[in-house]
Amino acid sequence: MFSRLIYRNAKRSRKENLIYFATLVTAIASFYIILSLGRQDVILFLKEFESDSIDKLLAQMPIVYLFALFLLFFLILFANQYQLNRRSKEFGLYLLLGMRKKRLVLQLLAEGLITSILALIGGILIGGFLAEIISLTVSKLVGQGIINHQISLSVGAIFFTIIGFLFIQFIALVILGGRLFNKEVHQLLYGQMDKKQDIGHFKGNVLNILVGSVLLGVAYWIVLYRFMDFAGLLLFVALVLGSLGTILFMRGFGKLLGLLASLFKYKSTKGLHTFTLRQFQENVANRSISVAVTSILITLSIILIADGASTFIGLESVFTRNSSVYDFTVNGDSQKIEQFLTSEKMKPYVEDLNQLEFGNMKYKDERGEDGFPLSLVDWSKLREQIIKALPNNYKEQVLSGEMQSYSFSSENPEALNLFGVLETASTTPYLIPESSYNGLLKTIGKKPLNLHSNEIALYFNPDFMPMDNLESMPVLDNILEKAAKEGQSLMSINDQAIYIHPSIPMRGLVADRSVKIFSAFIVPDHMFEQLLNTETYVSYWNFRIPQKLQDQQGLMKPMMEARDLLKSSGFKFESYLQNFGRKLFYVVAGSYATLYMGFLFLIIACTVLALQFLTQMKQTGGRYVTLSMLGAKRNQMKKSMHRQVLLTFLLPISLACVSGAVGIRAMISFVTIHIEDKTLLYPIAFTFTCIVIVILVIYGVAVARSADYEIDKLRWKPNID
Repeated sequence: MFSRLIYRNAKRSRKENLIYFATLVTAIASFYIILSLGRQDVILFLKEFESDSIDKLLAQMPIVYLFALFLLFFLILFANQYQLNRRSKEFGLYLLLGMRKKRLVLQLLAEGLITSILALIGGILIGGFLAEIISLTVSKLVGQGIINHQISLSVGAIFFTIIGFLFIQFIALVILGGRLFNKEVHQLLYGQMDKKQDIGHFKGNVLNILVGSVLLGVAYWIVLYRFMDFAGLLLFVALVLGSLGTILFMRGFGKLLGLLASLFKYKSTKGLHTFTLRQFQENVANRSISVAVTSILITLSIILIADGASTFIGLESVFTRNSSVYDFTVNGDSQKIEQFLTSEKMKPYVEDLNQLEFGNMKYKDERGEDGFPLSLVDWSKLREQIIKALPNNYKEQVLSGEMQSYSFSSENPEALNLFGVLETASTTPYLIPESSYNGLLKTIGKKPLNLHSNEIALYFNPDFMPMDNLESMPVLDNILEKAAKEGQSLMSINDQAIYIHPSIPMRGLVADRSVKIFSAFIVPDHMFEQLLNTETYVSYWNFRIPQKLQDQQGLMKPMMEARDLLKSSGFKFESYLQNFGRKLFYVVAGSYATLYMGFLFLIIACTVLALQFLTQMKQTGGRYVTLSMLGAKRNQMKKSMHRQVLLTFLLPISLACVSGAVGIRAMISFVTIHIEDKTLLYPIAFTFTCIVIVILVIYGVAVARSADYEIDKLRWKPNID
């Protein structure tokens, strides 16, 4: 009998309170998704290239899991509290009929266990399905030929999901069961007395709104204009001020809603307008802090989702090979490598085979006053011209000696990057023979260099030095063009005048990053042999997968096959897959956890708003009975309730959208959120705003339907419909 009662009550609770059950399922699904990250196809793929980075990423997942466990504990505690308050009269009747309190608490725990088991089954199934959808979607976006999708179920994720959820569910039920144990029968039967609504004084409420608005304004100003001051400490100040401002604004606004009700004098007896606003005022005024907290959570979710989405949208840049030319670079004994790469088994995978040779320029025989060998290069005339091309503020720093170190950034003027590279690398520059670079130019379909015996070309590596245009450098070209007209040589090597070739197409020298060269002099082959410090000589062999094979099988499959053959050869090599994998890792690491926390905050905020509204409706249910006795129709009460739901969700969302927009604007300005194509900024923002709104609408509709069910139970008047 007792077990049948437990089962029946658990079944009825799930049916009548779908939001409560959906909250449990959502919590379980979110646990599984974050714990099963290690089984995602993209993570398994990246382990082959970025194993250390992936291990560090996965090592941080337990921290995210514990943080999510902490947040969801309070959510489940709140959801269970709503469920118990909803059934308080039922519990009072059990005690009135002779059931002991210990047995009642035991019944509560048993019902919770049944509900938890069913929620676990549903949550793990939904979480597993969503994890597979996420994995398959990423595989499709990256390319089915690159990452093969395999259906997998993480046993470890299931185990820790069950343990974590049952733990927080048990703790929540024990806490609430203890509160239930300490209540008297009359408290359960008649509920708590409604709190007296403290609407405060008009001046005090206006002051709250003004102070809250000022604090929000200061927080917005700090975020927009002082984002990174004092190593980001002001950002924490902005967060505190913004939170306080939101709480004060909500408190003052909620208590002034009564003024709006008085504006509807001509509608006071039509459409329940005054009743609707009074109900809304009570909901906000008595719970201003929780409403403000939900607004803050929605703000954080908007910013986190935008940040994670912008990173994920950067997935397109993973496939862009702006400066990369070669698919493989092999290092070792030059003759053996050439013999292996031209063998029958490698021949189908090799095209545009080219040997890259380079090394440092040797010093002069004599030494300077400081005891160090002297450089063969004198580029003082070129240095002077580049300084003239610098913007005035940088020019003053260089001439005064204030600028001692250089950083290379796309934000810097081209002349500053050019000056910094030559200033740091012109003493013993790297040398590349003309024939090696001509092989690269041939690969990309460009004309080969035809250097004179007293001519060199300047090479800058686009993999390390940001460039707007890989084909030319306007500042350098202008300087060289002016010198050519005047017949002037801007550089000398070993006391011989050297002329500089106009800027050439710049591309990466190797498949990934085995050669970390910022700049080099491309010199005629005979000059390379004369000036080379033989102790620094290095050679690599580069090649690409044949285009015909790519057209037939795609790029990644033959790259994998070629990689396996190179592994068996014993040669050291790198492939474009490492470059690709590193970029993909940055996207995955920057988006997965951020999007997860963003949606988690959003779900928590929506659930709190929903349960808060339903709790208030439960507490004020007698007012709807009174309305029915006064002649209100069921349809009128439903319309009033729907407006209350709309206002309850709209108030925190409105302020959150403003704060979220300010946060996103600041993060874009300070390159925390990076969107390559600025024209996509507003469509992207609109898209993810729509996603947030859709989630909120789903919760709003669910709340409205639950409230409709409560109103439909009214049966006190025959003409209520």
